[in-house]
Amino acid sequence: MPTSSPLNQFLKWEKEIHNNIFLRQPFNGQWKTWTWAAAGIECRKMAHALQLIGLPHGSHVAILSKNCVHWIMADIAIMMAGYVSVPVYPSLSAASIKPILKHSDTKVIIVGKLDDYNEQKAGIPENIIVISIEAYGIKEEQTWEKTINILKPVKEVYNWQQDDILTIIYTSGTTGNPKGVMHAVSAIDAVLPVTSTELKLSTRLQLFSYLPLSHIAERLAGEMNGLYNGGTISFSESLSSFAENLADTQPDCFLGVPRIWAKLREGVLKKMPQKKLNLLLGIPLLNNVVKKSIRKKLGLSKASTILCGAAPIGIDLLLWFEKLGIKILVAYGMTEDCVYNHIERPDDYRLGSVGKPLPGLQTKISAEGEIRVKSKGNMKGYYKEPLLTAEAFDEEGYLKTGDMGEYDADGFLFITGRVKDQFKTDKGKYISPSPIEIKLMENTDIEQVCVVGMGIPQPIALINLSEAAKLKTAAEIKASLSATLTALNPSLEKFERLEKAVIIKENWTIENGLLTPSLKIKRNLVEKGLHSFYPKWFNEAEQVVWE
Repeated sequence: MPTSSPLNQFLKWEKEIHNNIFLRQPFNGQWKTWTWAAAGIECRKMAHALQLIGLPHGSHVAILSKNCVHWIMADIAIMMAGYVSVPVYPSLSAASIKPILKHSDTKVIIVGKLDDYNEQKAGIPENIIVISIEAYGIKEEQTWEKTINILKPVKEVYNWQQDDILTIIYTSGTTGNPKGVMHAVSAIDAVLPVTSTELKLSTRLQLFSYLPLSHIAERLAGEMNGLYNGGTISFSESLSSFAENLADTQPDCFLGVPRIWAKLREGVLKKMPQKKLNLLLGIPLLNNVVKKSIRKKLGLSKASTILCGAAPIGIDLLLWFEKLGIKILVAYGMTEDCVYNHIERPDDYRLGSVGKPLPGLQTKISAEGEIRVKSKGNMKGYYKEPLLTAEAFDEEGYLKTGDMGEYDADGFLFITGRVKDQFKTDKGKYISPSPIEIKLMENTDIEQVCVVGMGIPQPIALINLSEAAKLKTAAEIKASLSATLTALNPSLEKFERLEKAVIIKENWTIENGLLTPSLKIKRNLVEKGLHSFYPKWFNEAEQVVWE
């Protein structure tokens, strides 16, 4: 009996359902499909190409690409050849790509679907061999297409063992430089069967992969879910065709981060204002028709498992979707624990929580209120960073998550903030911004928010306006934000109450480096650029201030 591994899961389905569709993606508006057998042949040919380079076993091969069929096939080919994959976020600039490739000791990089390869190319050191994919308009000396036209498939593939390092996933750098998280086969092999059982996932799922595969959540929920459950993985062609491609797919399982759910709500309300929606949902004869229609247009008419993760989500957003018959289950985890952590179950959930621990997870709350976890999903360490690795675990071998939390009487975990995000105002009181930010986000005029307060007596909220808000007048925005502060402040401790709402000119984006590729705000960089203005904004006469 071979050791269980992601590659052996692929080989199992390739043998059992070889003519079933494994991957599908639109090119110029037309869907192209790969069966398990066809994908297997391409992967074996690419594995042959990697082996011919003559790298030692366990060498590091990077993937720089947006989500596409070739991302999955590249990863499988790397596994077949016995090498370690190093995913790189496709949105990173050359300046951010270079240190990751150097630090990770990458020898080969497979370059796929990208928006700006000409700029990113400068980030690839000259000693790294580049294999490009012509299907996405990138033609280096060595290409995927040339390889599969010339080479024969390898017959023998590497037999992965549980303790083998399978991948090095670099963190998105919310709090500093990205770190290379080393995960063994055992981590992925432990978490997939457990989550599949807890979420009651069936086999042969229809999946839609669009969040970055270089992020642990999508790697598990998209790629590995497909490999372990024999699913069909579909991709979108572009951002403009995303909604159409998702609607065409109608996946069984769908994962979104809070910003995606907020955007989907904004899209619905653009076509049907809240008052009209409330009216239609209040008519018994139309209620189900309206809900079904919206779910189908969103691409979620068949989705039985709908998840949210990667950042805290507001209760109002969960309730809004629930009224449409879309039950979003919250999952909690991080790169370092391979998301072997907490999750809400279809029949066991609580609003505002992140669910209960997965079976086999040991948990504790430290004296400082930090959540700490221990399981087979925990990383083997940070690549080439023994000191950082030692700091990541406590004396009992528990991983320090960096999140603060508490359990209720029934065992549901509630996240109360990030240890490092806490700040002191001039009054010397510690404030956790995250719970306040979640409440502020209930206002659909707010796209993003960052609550700050170092060096001033009371906290203030730095705000990026939503697209809908940008169509409103200054007076309307002012009234909207003032109403939110007036409603929110009485529910906060006196030292937490927000003095001002400050509308920031520049949106925080991945491109300007103020948002991580997984859509989290880089709080330290936002503060660095704006901290000197806090006293001025704090002393303004108006409650709502424009930068």
